[in-house]
Amino acid sequence: MEITRPTILEIDLNNFKHNVKQIQNYVGEGVSLMPVIKAAGYGTYINKVLEVVNEFDIVAVAVVDEAIELRELGYNKEIFVLNQPYKDEIEKIVKNNITVGISSIGFLEELGAQTGNVKIHIEIGTGMGRTGINPARVEEYINEVKKYPNVKIEGMYTHLSSADIDFEYTEKQLNSFARAVESARNILGELKYVHCSASNGILNFSNSYYNLVRPGLILYGYDSCDGATEKLDLKPICKLKSKITFLKDVEANTSIGYSRSFITNKKTKVATIPIGYADGLKRALSNKGEVVIRGKRVPIIGSVCMDSFMADVTDIEGVSAGDDVYIWDNENITVDEIAKICGTINYEIICTISNRVPRVFIS
Repeated sequence: MEITRPTILEIDLNNFKHNVKQIQNYVGEGVSLMPVIKAAGYGTYINKVLEVVNEFDIVAVAVVDEAIELRELGYNKEIFVLNQPYKDEIEKIVKNNITVGISSIGFLEELGAQTGNVKIHIEIGTGMGRTGINPARVEEYINEVKKYPNVKIEGMYTHLSSADIDFEYTEKQLNSFARAVESARNILGELKYVHCSASNGILNFSNSYYNLVRPGLILYGYDSCDGATEKLDLKPICKLKSKITFLKDVEANTSIGYSRSFITNKKTKVATIPIGYADGLKRALSNKGEVVIRGKRVPIIGSVCMDSFMADVTDIEGVSAGDDVYIWDNENITVDEIAKICGTINYEIICTISNRVPRVFIS
């Protein structure tokens, strides 16, 4: 489909491939990467680019429908669903050869009742406080799995909750997981996959890699914790951009936007840009954020609307309709800066760009 909307999220595939190489070099040759491409590839739609996804022997998603989308795209290798699915999704899991994480007896029984084979990774609860079996129950749980010949244990994993800020707590999680893995190996021998490190674990705990890691945000070139870019040469892969579609000059004491939240104090040139909160541009940027036009930062004025916002371009010489507007360009304005203004994290800024913003891939 031809892109006609002036607002796009531009995705640099070469930068993505660069980040993959950086991460692989960092963890070493004996460790495989399972890229986390859930939530539409963190909003980038990387999950829709078969050329890229096919570079990996296993990928991770969060929900079954994301896995099915990959199958429909033509990805025929292993897909792992990080979160234990709902029982009504089991038929789709079996039909599409999807590997799932599990940690409950009830769901195991539902899998065991199927006629088709199912591959699982057992999730160990080491301190995330979300899901996972008690590490002391590993032997008991494995014996339950053995009751069902169609259910094959291929892996074991856990989630590190605080690998960015609490190293002591993380070490306790890692020690707990290590004991669980040892118990499993005593029963099953070597497991095909053992994994516990996402981006922060990769960066801060080299003793946590086992034979598989789950890079997420760092794949996309953004800091998952302080110091990430000091350890890895990351290149951000996406830029959010639009264009000026309307310009006008207004006098002092002119109100701009809904609720008259901005009143000009001098003669002002106002640009209208067609991206708003329905596209994922946070309303928290109203009268606080800035954008880049002709290489210069200019302020957002007035409240961000559903479909557009306004900017003060008075000081930009030669500004005209059709000029590019960067919401973030990773240089003059970064995703992290926007997240700070909005009181959130860079993950959310990227993930919540809506599906009505076309993604344009460059390489």
